[in-house]
Amino acid sequence: MGIDFIYPEFEVKRDRERCIACRVCERQCANCVHSYDEESGLMLSDESQCVDCHRCVSLCPTRALKIVKSDCALRENANWTTDAINEIYKQASSGGVLLSSMGNPKPMPVYWDRILINASQVTNPSIDPLREPMETRVFLGKKPDRIKREGDELCCELTPQLELSMPVMFSAMSYGSISYNAHKSLAIAASKLGILYNTGEGGLHEDFYAYGANTIVQVASGRFGVHEKYLEAGAAVEIKMGQGAKPGIGGHLPGTKIGSDISRTRMIPEGSDAISPAPHHDIYSIEDLRQLVYSIKETTGYRKPVIVKVAAVHNIAAIASGIARSGADIIAIDGFRGGTGAAPTRIRDNVGIPIELALASVDTRLREEGIRNNVSLVVGGSIHSSADVIKAIALGADACYIATAALLALGCHLCRTCQTGNCNWGIATQRPELVKRLNPDIGSERLINLMTAWNHEIKELMGGMGINSIEALRGNRLMLRGVGLNGKELEILGISHAGE
Repeated sequence: MGIDFIYPEFEVKRDRERCIACRVCERQCANCVHSYDEESGLMLSDESQCVDCHRCVSLCPTRALKIVKSDCALRENANWTTDAINEIYKQASSGGVLLSSMGNPKPMPVYWDRILINASQVTNPSIDPLREPMETRVFLGKKPDRIKREGDELCCELTPQLELSMPVMFSAMSYGSISYNAHKSLAIAASKLGILYNTGEGGLHEDFYAYGANTIVQVASGRFGVHEKYLEAGAAVEIKMGQGAKPGIGGHLPGTKIGSDISRTRMIPEGSDAISPAPHHDIYSIEDLRQLVYSIKETTGYRKPVIVKVAAVHNIAAIASGIARSGADIIAIDGFRGGTGAAPTRIRDNVGIPIELALASVDTRLREEGIRNNVSLVVGGSIHSSADVIKAIALGADACYIATAALLALGCHLCRTCQTGNCNWGIATQRPELVKRLNPDIGSERLINLMTAWNHEIKELMGGMGINSIEALRGNRLMLRGVGLNGKELEILGISHAGE
């Protein structure tokens, strides 16, 4: 204690009159917060271990529990916040790099919330999606710039395309960072919805090859689990150059999470740390990237689109311009609020830029250079709702990646302790007794419900705009207006202020 003592962030409030000492909270808490005292016959709480995951609150049969934020605070200081002081105490005590999970929690601008959607009224009537067809299908891949004919016939040959029933996919989350049951939930849901999910950089478990038609397989710097059969298994191959939550660095899955199943899938020794280097060992230029893109295309017989995923950083428009010339079919851009199983706190909270500004900047640059149709754009990084999807498409995206929203649908309570492996909801863990808490059948059903609801809302929003297809909305920034944004922000987004 003493100098290193940090008062627990949360307090467990237990109603003694309601508590029947059934010990459900004790059995359900992976962090050992609750315990039963035989002598007194009472339940006790070690609040220093509580992460506010609400597992105990959710399952308490008598509603005897409540988790509240502690009101014990250091002396108020607008310059030195309690979080900043506690982080210094932790590093002074350990000498270690701070790790955090999920996305950036700082009060930075969320541009989605400052963008409004236009609606049709009289001269351009709205469309009723219940009575008129609305096209939410999208095709991702290179498109021709103009109609081509061969004699009297239209030339309909296209490079490989990904067909989605709606403009949303499940983003990359590796087997290892999330559980087998979480992966299975995503795979089943993607298959039934007619969309795709992404394996992340941890390879593809042999049980999930059956979902290959709805799978994007990823090639990251560590090349974990990458082999010819793996590349052939998916509908597309994604080269991961960067991630929104940790631009410029690689990944690290601790050896404690590398059990026999993950060891076999990743093709690394059991119990060894899975460390992805910051750069790919063979990519230091767009020309090097082009070589890998075409190596993958050769390996897969030019039958699958190749995606290049990058983090949203300050020179993202120039980077995307180079990627569009590398032979890639799709560019995935991940904003700085993207989630993660574990990232250095300083990088998660201070590196990268918002996806809204990155997307608008990239779409503008590619159009100016006349190469927008060379690639499709997929964006991610805190897509909260169907309205965010609509706004992203109007800013120039072809589709969106979601990850945190999908995990929330599976039961995640965003307690931001994924890096510990003690996820009480069976998602970000490899502990068998915790993994089994997530039923893949129920999980996939919840994901399907979420995406079905979003698809209905997307149709309603498009109908209100007088637009009947995603293609007609793509890059249509006239349908957007900003609120409370300065001139430079409006200029980058390419939209007018509300009232103009």
